[in-house]
Amino acid sequence: MDLSLIRSFLAVAESGAITEAAEQIGITQPALSRRIQQLEHHLGVALLTRGRKGAVLTEIGRLVQSEAQAIVARYEHMREIVSDHQRLAAGSVRIGGGATAVSFILPEAIAAFQATHPQVRFQMREAGSTEIAADVVAGHLELGVVTLPVRDRELHVTPLTTDRIVLVARRDHPLVQRRRVRIQDLADQAFVAFEAGSALRQIIDSKLRDAGVEVKVVMELRSIPAILRMVSTTGNLAFVSQLGMPREGDVVSLPVQGLRIERRLAVIARRAAILSPAADAFAQRLHALHG
Repeated sequence: MDLSLIRSFLAVAESGAITEAAEQIGITQPALSRRIQQLEHHLGVALLTRGRKGAVLTEIGRLVQSEAQAIVARYEHMREIVSDHQRLAAGSVRIGGGATAVSFILPEAIAAFQATHPQVRFQMREAGSTEIAADVVAGHLELGVVTLPVRDRELHVTPLTTDRIVLVARRDHPLVQRRRVRIQDLADQAFVAFEAGSALRQIIDSKLRDAGVEVKVVMELRSIPAILRMVSTTGNLAFVSQLGMPREGDVVSLPVQGLRIERRLAVIARRAAILSPAADAFAQRLHALHG
C-alpha cells in the first residue's frame, strides 16, 4: 500500500476537513479525495463521513487512524535507523582474521576508526585463513584479513600489506652470539611453531624445505604472544611475524643469510555482497593505514 494514502488519511483525520488537509499536504482537494477513496477501496470499508461539520471518522476509521499512526511512526523510525547507519552514527562491522591480523593489524585500524565513529561496534573472530574465508562466503562475516593466495571465486580479494616473517631467539641463545646465521645452522634446532595446517605454517615450512633444512618442532601454538613467551621461557627458536616483535625484552630477531620469508595479507569480502556502510568505510580506513 502506498504510504502517501495513509499520510493523506491522517491529515484529514487530524484536521477534520478535506480542504484544510489538502492545503497542509500541498495537493488539490479532488486529488486528496481520490486518495481517501483509494484507501477505502483497499480496505473495503468507509473511513469518513462527510457533513456540514466536515469529515468525520467512522468507527472503523478511528481504528484505522490508530494503526496508521503506528505505521507512519515505524516508517519514520526505520528511516532514522537507515540514516544513522549511512552517517556511521550506528552500525557494526563483522570481521575476522588470523592471529597476526587480530593482534597487530586490526586494533590500530579499529582505534582510528572509532575515534571518529564511536557508535560503530565491532564483532571479531580469530581463526585461520581457510576458516575466515569460509565464514565470509557463508555471510557470517562481512570482511576478513587472510593470507594469500585465496582461490575461492566467490570472494573479492584486495591485497593489503606484506608481512615479513623473522627468526626469533632468546638473547642468550648460542645463535645470537654468532656474527652470521646461515640456513644450515637451523637444522635440528628446537622450534616453537604455529599450528600445523595454518597458512603461515605452510609458508614457513615450504621456504625451509626449499632451502633443504629440516627443523625440529617441539611445540605448536596459535598466537604470536604465546610463541614469544615460550621462546623466552624455553630458549627454543621460532619464526613469527615482524609485526608482532616487541620493541624491548629478552627475545630478539635474527637475520638468516639466504632466507627471506614473506607473506601477502589481503582483505576479502563476498563478491556478490553489498557491504554495510560501516564495513565499507572500515575497509577503506584499513587500506589507508596499511595499503
